[in-house]
Amino acid sequence: MNDDAPRAAPHDPYAPAQIARMVEEGGVRKAALPALQTLVLGALGGAFIAFGAMAYTVVVTGSPFGFGPTRLLGGVAFSLGLILCLVGGAELFTGNALLAMAWAGRRVTLARLLRNWALVYVANAAGAFATAGLAHAAGIATLGDGAVGATAAAIADDKLGLGTGEALFRGVLCNVLVCLAVWLSLAARDVAGKVLAIVFPIAAFVALGFEHSVANMFTIPFGELAAGRSPGLTALLVNLVPVTIGNVIGGGGLVALVYWLAYPRPAAR
Repeated sequence: MNDDAPRAAPHDPYAPAQIARMVEEGGVRKAALPALQTLVLGALGGAFIAFGAMAYTVVVTGSPFGFGPTRLLGGVAFSLGLILCLVGGAELFTGNALLAMAWAGRRVTLARLLRNWALVYVANAAGAFATAGLAHAAGIATLGDGAVGATAAAIADDKLGLGTGEALFRGVLCNVLVCLAVWLSLAARDVAGKVLAIVFPIAAFVALGFEHSVANMFTIPFGELAAGRSPGLTALLVNLVPVTIGNVIGGGGLVALVYWLAYPRPAAR
């Protein structure tokens, strides 16, 4: 062994090739989780993202800072959701788009990949919907003399008013940044580093107005309830279907498969 070879310091980030291996190995573990554990962790993931979306709604309400700075500040607040998922431990559909790397490396079958996505998606929806109901029952919409409720209703209206193509492409761009946030968090060796790595990509996607399927599972029902309307499943699906497809393309295709081509595949050769 060459004693003069440089060694990584304990605080140095993991290199991209190392992150790629961690993502692939993590995908194998996630795909093998029992159904009950996946569902419980998925419900937590939906609730955690809902907390981030709830914090965003309160923070942007009545902000005096103008359009861009307000959205950026709201994005920092929304980062709470992914921080809770990655540091606290939860399963999140959008982040699990990275399992496509393990599938591309033939470490996970297509059936196992789709099983994980389906279970986590359903559980995320349950957690987000339940949190929307609890937030409404807790009177969160009445904060600020009802201003928070007005903000929530406006957010829901904006999302329900998106065209199919617009929702799809905003979903693509959203999950590129979400999966990059997950990727960057794996480079960090401590909790502070993980939190810092998460905040900037998530704040960027929120500020830019991109679409996150799990967040929408909270914001749309909560906004409809705040407006005194009954959340309609059909209207919700009109938003969720294209956004979900976009999230899969963005995270699974433009992050996981691109990095698989860049790192694990050449290494295997």
